[in-house]
Amino acid sequence: MTNSSSSKMHSQDRPEISGSTTKSQRTKMGKPEDGEKKLKDIEISVPIVYGNVAFWLGKKASEYQSHKWTVYVRGATNEDLGVVIKRAVFQLHSSFNSPTRIVETPPFELSEAGWGEFEIAITLFFHSDVCDKPLNLYHHLKLYPEDESTTMSTKKPVVVEFYDEIAFPEPSESFLARVQNHPAVTFPRLPGGFTLPPPLPVEDANRRKRGDTKDNPLTQWFMNFSEADELLQLAAARQQVQAHIAKLRRQISLIDAQRQPLKSCSDQLNLL
Repeated sequence: MTNSSSSKMHSQDRPEISGSTTKSQRTKMGKPEDGEKKLKDIEISVPIVYGNVAFWLGKKASEYQSHKWTVYVRGATNEDLGVVIKRAVFQLHSSFNSPTRIVETPPFELSEAGWGEFEIAITLFFHSDVCDKPLNLYHHLKLYPEDESTTMSTKKPVVVEFYDEIAFPEPSESFLARVQNHPAVTFPRLPGGFTLPPPLPVEDANRRKRGDTKDNPLTQWFMNFSEADELLQLAAARQQVQAHIAKLRRQISLIDAQRQPLKSCSDQLNLL
């Protein structure tokens, strides 16, 4: 199955990412209209990552199947998202057979082969106690290095990922009870005097493992979006900024020193 579009399309507003990136988005969802009691002043968030990994198949590959790629939605730390997401729908280019692909169980991913880059619409549907409305994501499939002078390799893939935190305000008691012990969910700070509902039994660990992406063969290429990793990046960026400021100050001091003799000459001329 290939993409038969007439030209290779490039994303103009989303650059290729070959390393880690900052947290870029936070999406706030609506409350389910199920009549169940809602918990005021509480918000549950679920960190997700969506993107693609693409491998060039080499010079001997078919012209129309030059790359093998996988597009996915995963937990930011590769946890099972099935506790919140019921199914994911991937809308591929119309040149693919059955371009609407529905993934009913985690991990929410699909793999294909082709040569063209195009936008993939990803629609996430949530369990009934989570949210009534789906979330629409849009990802530009990236197959080729952003720098056209870069030599393509069959061993190192092109990786593009984006981070999003899905926030669910005023969750129902059943939702809170169901996810409060789940590692994929960021649990909120509770208001003073608030009593948690009794937690539901933790799902079977073997079942949850099937839905996570920790043993996925692509894991080695996934980016790290942990808080600790982000803090290290911020610290490194701060050091670079401070070093740049120090360099500018030295250059300014040098210019001032060079200007001083000129100023003295100018003052002497004014006295004549």
